[in-house]
Amino acid sequence: MDKLSLTALARQQLKLAATSSSGRSSHTVFGGHAKSLRQTVVALQAGRELREHDSPGEATLQILTGQLQLIAGANSWKGSPGDLLIIPAERHSVEALEDVVFLLTVSM
Repeated sequence: MDKLSLTALARQQLKLAATSSSGRSSHTVFGGHAKSLRQTVVALQAGRELREHDSPGEATLQILTGQLQLIAGANSWKGSPGDLLIIPAERHSVEALEDVVFLLTVSM
């Protein structure tokens, strides 16, 4: 069994996002091309976004630190630490309302 500190990884990814020209950073902590489940820690600086993109299928966002907004069409949901948002099966975007780190879980 492997153990990983999401808190430490969140801090690390926020530091990397702060030095990135895109204002974001990510690290896959589980899964990949050979697995059916993928979990990725994503950090976004305040005011940055993941522009509108297609739904990856069954997926969730678990907010670790900060606040974000998930937008799909005319609907939007705000998320704060501890919140779990179900990603809708439609095009959507994610906006960082403040520096934010979330765990993206996707079933492939």
